Amino acid sequence: MVVVAAGGLLLAGLALEVTLGLLAVIVALQVLYTTRHYVFTLNRLFHTQPSLYAAIDSGDWPHVTVFIAAHNEEAVLSGCIEALLKADYPADRLCIMPVNDRSTDGTRAIIDRYVARHPGRLTPFHRENGPPGKAAALADATDLVVVRGDSSLIVVFDADYLPEPQLLKQLVAPFFDPEVGAVMGRVVPQNAGTNLLTRLLDLERSGGYQVDQQARYNLGAVAQYGGTVGGVRLAALADAGGWRPDVLAEDTDLTFRLLIKGWQTAYLGYAECHEEVPENWSVRFKQISRWAKGHNQVLAKQLWPMLSQGGLHWTSRVDGVALLGVFLMSPLLALGWLATSALVLFGSDLGINANLAIWLFIGAASFACLGNFAAFFEVAAAVHLDGSRQRLRLMPFLLVGFLVSVVAVTKATLDGFVLDRLLRRTFTWDKTVRYRQALPPVEGPLAP
Repeated sequence: MVVVAAGGLLLAGLALEVTLGLLAVIVALQVLYTTRHYVFTLNRLFHTQPSLYAAIDSGDWPHVTVFIAAHNEEAVLSGCIEALLKADYPADRLCIMPVNDRSTDGTRAIIDRYVARHPGRLTPFHRENGPPGKAAALADATDLVVVRGDSSLIVVFDADYLPEPQLLKQLVAPFFDPEVGAVMGRVVPQNAGTNLLTRLLDLERSGGYQVDQQARYNLGAVAQYGGTVGGVRLAALADAGGWRPDVLAEDTDLTFRLLIKGWQTAYLGYAECHEEVPENWSVRFKQISRWAKGHNQVLAKQLWPMLSQGGLHWTSRVDGVALLGVFLMSPLLALGWLATSALVLFGSDLGINANLAIWLFIGAASFACLGNFAAFFEVAAAVHLDGSRQRLRLMPFLLVGFLVSVVAVTKATLDGFVLDRLLRRTFTWDKTVRYRQALPPVEGPLAP
């Protein structure tokens, strides 16, 4: 009995040491991420913001091909095409290429009618087979652009985006700098006023783009190419190895491969474009899960190449690690809450004076340091910078989105790193639901 009791105490003591060590690591990571977000926020609030390319409105504009990524996008595709046809860009140096990726709805018919109605303005790319996914479709379309040989740049929009006339010139202007390999604009929700969720996502986007992205670019950290409302230099894309169809987050993957190869990514906070955001929580849950799986996939692929690459500035290297690891924080925080709960419930038996205040502190600190992909003080700073302070009244509701994100990201991380591999599950793409009403059918014959 004495031996059993001693063994039980030994195991309990070991469990206590592991729990306390885990909490120490989690708290240390919280401190690091909180410091990072405060640095970004202070930079945006009190430092002069460079706008190296904003004044460029004339020049020898290069030939550019604009991809519209479209898979079953009959509800929104017409709006994007109509917007691009009004672009303030030399028509003889612009190729609009809708990339129809194996659509089974009316997407192909819509594209063909626009091609017939606007001869010479659109070059359709109908992809009828091949591996699924946006990266695979972009890779095939890029091969066609390379064969044609007329464009040195590509710009990418998802089909639900509504670019303003001046946006193309804004996105292309940084490429006059030969060191720029990619550019990224700011995403603004078009349906922000629909319901509580869309308003919260509007706040999240503001914090992420107005503060987080802009500060990273200002500080020489890792400016991120976001896969839409962005452009890529074909020479840089080829140097980085092209699009990789085996990754879910082709944008994050390309961001780090360009970084490793020494190309710069320019973030343009003034180059705004409107998108649709999810209007119900189930769609949002699936969207976050897809992002988390894709991001963690890039973490596994690019962490060591980035750390081992010589010549990177220390700010890029440190911020690169933080950016790659951001989706791991949700499962770690969830684990921290479980560990703290165990201390609250059983700590007194082991001589630990733990109470509910510790659990509440860990939870509050988690929300403070990460928030809903942008720390709450980053969101507040973004609202101030945007000049729309009435949105501050929604700040307490961000906690709801934060909790949903923690659950979704934690589940996606466990699936991606453990369950999908053990059960040999293949990834099923959950297409984001569209809400905007389709434009009236385009008049005119089908293209031959």
